[in-house]
Amino acid sequence: MARLRWAARSRCGQRSGASPGGSGSACPGRRGCPAAGSVPEGAAVPRLAPPPGAEGARRRKFRAGPGAMPGRGAPCLGLLLLRVLLLGCGWAQQPPDSCQTFCDCLEAAKTVKCVDGNLTAVPPDLPPYVRTLFITGNRLARLPAGAFPAQRLPDLSALNLSGNHLRAVEAGALAALPALRQLDLSGNPLVSLSPLAFGEGSSPLEELALRGALRNHGVLLSLAAVLQSGALRNLSRLELADNGLLLLPAGMFTALPALQQLDLSNNSLVGLRNVSFQGLGQLQSLDLSDNSLGVLRNGTLAQFRSLPALRHIGLGRNAWVCDCAIEDLVAWLKESDQVEGKEALTCAYPDKMLGKALLKINSSDLNCSVPVDLPSQLQTSYVFLGIVLALIGAIFLLVLYLNRKGIKKWMHNIRDACRDHMEGYHYRYEINADPRLTNLSSNSDV
Repeated sequence: MARLRWAARSRCGQRSGASPGGSGSACPGRRGCPAAGSVPEGAAVPRLAPPPGAEGARRRKFRAGPGAMPGRGAPCLGLLLLRVLLLGCGWAQQPPDSCQTFCDCLEAAKTVKCVDGNLTAVPPDLPPYVRTLFITGNRLARLPAGAFPAQRLPDLSALNLSGNHLRAVEAGALAALPALRQLDLSGNPLVSLSPLAFGEGSSPLEELALRGALRNHGVLLSLAAVLQSGALRNLSRLELADNGLLLLPAGMFTALPALQQLDLSNNSLVGLRNVSFQGLGQLQSLDLSDNSLGVLRNGTLAQFRSLPALRHIGLGRNAWVCDCAIEDLVAWLKESDQVEGKEALTCAYPDKMLGKALLKINSSDLNCSVPVDLPSQLQTSYVFLGIVLALIGAIFLLVLYLNRKGIKKWMHNIRDACRDHMEGYHYRYEINADPRLTNLSSNSDV
């Protein structure tokens, strides 16, 4: 077969196979190409040479001479030439490509890219070999249930849906992808995320990127519900940066035992009081840079100390308030090797401490005689105030008890005085109501 194809290429590309009459032969279907069986009997036929370098190849010569059998040689030669020309010049039709015309399909890399194509829905005829799928810069608007059928995409492991103007991810939209490991929904203005978007069971998803996709508070609460349900318990990387978050829902990360990287950078977080990192035994990297953190309390610092794998904490570019409440944070920074670039952390408030490195702060700079914990101080004040009020109430009741007789007499006097006043009002009302008594009253006054 190799010799036949080589001979066909030689015949179509380089040789003309001229007959004694001078007619050239280029390719079947072209002008001047001889038809099958048109070689005249007795004409010399070019031999089919083997490929270069093929030693010991068997060589044959087809000749039609005076001693040849004209009834058998010519038809066999014509059929052979026709087969060679068909194979060599590409008359065999290729199967049509099943990939969409607006997608770039790279079968060797198992990758399909549908970028900036103004798609309004996921292409239904994606090739089954795809493992990495990019659908970005389109106008999908919503991701309905069954958007990615499992029977057609059994090996899809990486899915990028960023920048598609997605507003809703419905229940079951991502449930039928058994091999999905990476999902990117960044840059979509989500307003609805179904708690069942990944199905009812546990999803194999390991990496989830939602950069700039959680501007809506309702979507943040829906994501917290999904994470707390255990549907994404296999997550090892979670990216929530660039979302303008002020506070995080309580217990949002408690059901992520495999989480290793958590990115909360470039938000507006003002505190981590209600954020629990308990149960994140494999957490290695936590990025809190570019937020509005003013201080980290003892409870949060204790959680950081209790995470054995945590080695990289980003705290840069936050608005640290350098007052007495920051002493615990400063002490932790000096003893910990978990914080990256801690030498560059500086005070933002008050003005007298502006730009001062946190690692260079001493107790004398803060004018704190004893460590102050504001919540405990307020709690003590409330207890003291309650005791004082209870004491005042007891004294008041004691005074009332000791003067009960005088109080009783005083109450009777008040009652008699009120009765006299009421009788006077009643008398005047009767006079004013009767015209005759009114005239009599007027005459008596005169």
